[in-house]
Parts: sequence; structure tokens; C-alpha cells
Amino acid sequence: VQLQASGGGLVQAGGSLTLSCVASGSVVRVVRIDDVGWYRQAPGKDRELVADIRSGQSANYADFAKGRFTISRDNTKKTVTLQMNSLKPEDTAVYYCHAHGLTTIDGMGNYVVDGEDYWGKGTLVTVSS
Repeated sequence: VQLQASGGGLVQAGGSLTLSCVASGSVVRVVRIDDVGWYRQAPGKDRELVADIRSGQSANYADFAKGRFTISRDNTKKTVTLQMNSLKPEDTAVYYCHAHGLTTIDGMGNYVVDGEDYWGKGTLVTVSS
């Protein structure tokens, strides 16, 4: 199973970007994802949570994201999206999508519930002042 993120880029302060991430498998099909989210890592800093949506719960945001970022998920398409508005230079970072608690089905019809963490490769967001 892979997470493919897209949507990063260069934007001026005050601008907006939308990040998208889709989960897919080459030999299995993803049928359910419990938890999805976005993290970021700025140069010289630790990776930190931006926002996530856990199974059966409302969206959870880091304080810096509240009021500016919106996370959403499409369980049918197995996607998670992060809408980022009013971007600031300090939002510059590599953004990673994350998934946990996957249920997959293989070609024989076998379901597997996987408790591992999956990470996308990251997409760079650069906000200029």
C-alpha cells in the first residue's frame, strides 16, 4: 500500500494551497482506513501533527492550523485533503500524509486488518514573505 501526496508548491504569504493524498495498493485493494492525517517537518525541526481525522471522531487540529487549515476525507476514494488558507512563511515545510488502521482485500478475497503506520513521501510547501 502506498500513499501518494500532491499539491505542494510555492505560494506567497496570505495565499492558499490544497494538498491531496490517495491510498492505493498494487496487489491489494484498500477498503477502509481508520485514521488519516497530515504532518509537517520544517528544516531543523521535528515532524509535527497538522491535522487528523480518526475513525468515528471529528477533525483534530494543531493550534497553528486552527481557523486556517481544513482537513477532509473521502472514504470511498480513500483520499485525505488539506486545504490551507492564509499561509504564513512559518508554514514552510515538507508535508506528509499519514494513514493508520488499514483494511485491505487481496485477489483471493482475503481481508487483512493492518495496524501499521503508512506515510507518503512528502510534498514541499514553500511560503514566501
